[in-house]
Amino acid sequence: MSNPVFIIAEIGQAHDGSLGLAHSYIDALAETGIDAVKWQTHIAEAESSVHEPFRVNFSFEDKTRMDYWKRMEFTFPQWKGLKEHCEEKGLEFLSSPFSNAAVDMLEELDVKRYKVGSGEVNNYLMLEKIAKTKKPIILSSGMSSFEELNNTIEYLKGFGNDLSLLQCTTAYPTSPENWGLNVIGEMKSRYNLPVGFSDHSGEVYACLAATALGATTLEFHAVFDKRMFGPDAKSSLEIGQIKELVRGVRQISESFNHPIDKANNSKFQDLKKIFEKSLAVNKDLPAGHILTFEDLEAKKPKDYGVNAHDFRSLIGMKLKKPLKKWDFLNHQDIQS
Repeated sequence: MSNPVFIIAEIGQAHDGSLGLAHSYIDALAETGIDAVKWQTHIAEAESSVHEPFRVNFSFEDKTRMDYWKRMEFTFPQWKGLKEHCEEKGLEFLSSPFSNAAVDMLEELDVKRYKVGSGEVNNYLMLEKIAKTKKPIILSSGMSSFEELNNTIEYLKGFGNDLSLLQCTTAYPTSPENWGLNVIGEMKSRYNLPVGFSDHSGEVYACLAATALGATTLEFHAVFDKRMFGPDAKSSLEIGQIKELVRGVRQISESFNHPIDKANNSKFQDLKKIFEKSLAVNKDLPAGHILTFEDLEAKKPKDYGVNAHDFRSLIGMKLKKPLKKWDFLNHQDIQS
């Protein structure tokens, strides 16, 4: 990962089964500055059945969820073409498998790492299949309790894969009260693993906040327009939003690379002379006048009178000479 935060835009099912649309997404996302494009590798008969209900019954052309998954399938040559297109654009091809058969296909494509979706955290059969590849695993936690994560992480650690986690809330779209940003820190301390954030809010704010909290990976759904057909469109980011998000994430990361030392303000000395203030009197005052708080004002620049922060040392002191309104007040004006 060349950047401090690994940014993944998930096309997922936004292509709606169209190979041409899938390739169009690659071209558009390549202009946003992301690191990887993530897909979902569906082999309908291996992962589902006619008994699977729709999460959101959005489809006008699929009688069953099984029909939908079949329509989302690509052949191996088509997946290979998509992977090659990603790599031509400098993007990593990443995918979530939903069956052991899908893992076999992704292995044939020679993916660099695996993203495990929230619904597969307890699918130990597929987890073992993935773990045996020895490749890095990004594990999402959307529907999992800490107890389930404990068990899955312990299981995977036995294989020695490079493992990272994503805080995720499985809600489409996810409202702010359900972002669970606090869980990022909890996961870091609990598991001592890199922790990122998988977002379904449809806005840039959650990912920016997660970056500021130290997320190492960001994942979100991508769509050309939130009004498009599909189950994830409303919870996705449009291309313009993704460009804005990437700029923000990179700037936050850059700030982490250059921590500010608040104990050393030497570079501000010239500015301090301009912006800080000297004491002055706010009315004509005669010689022998005893100074009160009400006699004083603070005026720019610094070093033309007693520093404003030292005003208390002059209260109750006697003027040696008369001063005009708005004259600066110096130590030599005070009787010792």
